[in-house]
Amino acid sequence: MNSAVTLALSPFGSLYGAAMKARCALYRSGRFRVRELGAPVISVGNLTMGGTGKTPLVEWIAHELARTGIRVCILTRGYGRQNANTRTIVSDGREILADAAEAGDEPLLLAEGLRGQAAVISDGDRVGAAAWAVENFHPNVFVLDDGFQHLRVARNLNILTIDATNPWGNGKVLPAGTLREFPSELTRADCIVITRADDPHSLEALRRQIAALGNQSPVFDSRMKLSGVRAGRSPKSPNDGAGLKASGVAAFCGLGNPESFFSLLRRSGYEMSYTQVFRDHYRYNQSDIDQLEREARAHGVQALLTTAKDEVKLRSLAFKLPCFIADITIEIDQGDNFRALVEQAVRRQS
Repeated sequence: MNSAVTLALSPFGSLYGAAMKARCALYRSGRFRVRELGAPVISVGNLTMGGTGKTPLVEWIAHELARTGIRVCILTRGYGRQNANTRTIVSDGREILADAAEAGDEPLLLAEGLRGQAAVISDGDRVGAAAWAVENFHPNVFVLDDGFQHLRVARNLNILTIDATNPWGNGKVLPAGTLREFPSELTRADCIVITRADDPHSLEALRRQIAALGNQSPVFDSRMKLSGVRAGRSPKSPNDGAGLKASGVAAFCGLGNPESFFSLLRRSGYEMSYTQVFRDHYRYNQSDIDQLEREARAHGVQALLTTAKDEVKLRSLAFKLPCFIADITIEIDQGDNFRALVEQAVRRQS
């Protein structure tokens, strides 16, 4: 968004931010009803549009709870799916029951990463989805994905993620910028997880900004970690990604923060001769892949590399070049303390 458009939209952003603030006040006062879901709720959300690393954190929380024997159900809107008005059971906790078009890319990614550990439901009506899950899955806890602004749902732990590489976007509220709310609303959080906290200098400055906004809740630092690179579905892919660092790759992704992916690859030792960015939640078609492969060859590389979130939308497409998949996980400083906070919130209502 250029500066002229941002300036023209700024008054609307101020109005939108004020409306969001008034909405929060109505929920706090009880004028708007907050619904209990029938099980403890752990909510993970953010203040900005785009990727702050919520999905790896949701997966981390669900995995840690499931390994203690807790039945977990993830409730998500399923952004970018074909029919946002339907309820899609992505996983029943054992089997995958939907594809990326039906479920959305991130819900399917969660369902596959948590197969045997958590059920996943895509539904804009999180209250209705929870009622269905209580009757059919009997969960011990709900994990609410992208729930910071979903004030209709009561929660036992309200987690806010803030991306250290781009914490406040351009500083403007929608539609002038990427902020969903004024940064001061972070005081609603029970704890804050700073993601992509790799630069100690910018991290310290961000911590000071968070404190200056009135936060008195625990703050945890985290970073994204490349847990592995695996062969995709191309028949020409070898069994693993050995040798990719030496030969170079053409990297592509459709993420809210694409540079974070490319930076992670650089830090992990990958040489990228060509990069291509698609919009977040992009639905790939065959012509996109054909063009990517032409560009890769023109830049002297014979392999593609993308994210697991993108891979779930590439399975019906044909590749002539090997396409490798980067698996990304989250690493949380003082992870034991964060885990204890999550488990305490669940036990409090159980």
